[in-house]
Amino acid sequence: MKLFNLFKKQAEAAPPPPPPAQKAGEDEEMVVYSHMRVEVTTTDGQMLFVAKLMYPSGTTAELHQYSEVEIPLLKDRSEMEPLPVHIRGYHDRLRKAVYMEGMITPAPKHVWLVAHLNISKLGNDRAFFRLDTDLEATATTFGSAGGVRPCRLLNISVGGARIQSEHRYYEGDKFLLNVQLLEDRDPSIMFCQVLRVIKGEEEGAPWQYGCQFLELNEADQDKIIENIFAAQRKKRNGT
Repeated sequence: MKLFNLFKKQAEAAPPPPPPAQKAGEDEEMVVYSHMRVEVTTTDGQMLFVAKLMYPSGTTAELHQYSEVEIPLLKDRSEMEPLPVHIRGYHDRLRKAVYMEGMITPAPKHVWLVAHLNISKLGNDRAFFRLDTDLEATATTFGSAGGVRPCRLLNISVGGARIQSEHRYYEGDKFLLNVQLLEDRDPSIMFCQVLRVIKGEEEGAPWQYGCQFLELNEADQDKIIENIFAAQRKKRNGT
């Protein structure tokens, strides 16, 4: 009996086995994953398109454009040489922006092949391109104190917007934002939630609110992306 207890104590005191060795690049592979929404820009910061990053494997991947709108800079796809680009996405679990670099070449059906894909850094800043605006809009709230109130759209991205309003909102408040980004297009209507409240610096200045879009399906996202790109081109051309 004593001999049995001796062996039992030795077994209990044995150190745990060492953890398995981590493979090189394993963290990077976890940071980049299929269906990550990304924006693609030139190396000097010019916006090209928004896409899903698909089938990442080592230093290669595919980019599937959300919108099939032709991009002037990439019009002659068949004659393109590999183009160096910056790719910025957002990791939902880590809640961080993922900055990447690579070389893209065209493939059929608005797909781009990425080579030399490399993660340059992770950041806490905004994940997507924002278009600065100054447009009239309305915010519709519901319930006993609900109503339609005027506001101004200060900027917009595929994930959210910043508005300015005389009305006081609070973090967590929800409303329908209605704005016409372009005169020749239908208004965009987005369900929003206030994430940040920014008080005006000057006395009596209107409040500003950073908002996140909620419950957008892929078709709604494509529409916002198309309108943002069209407004950006119009703004750049001065028309």
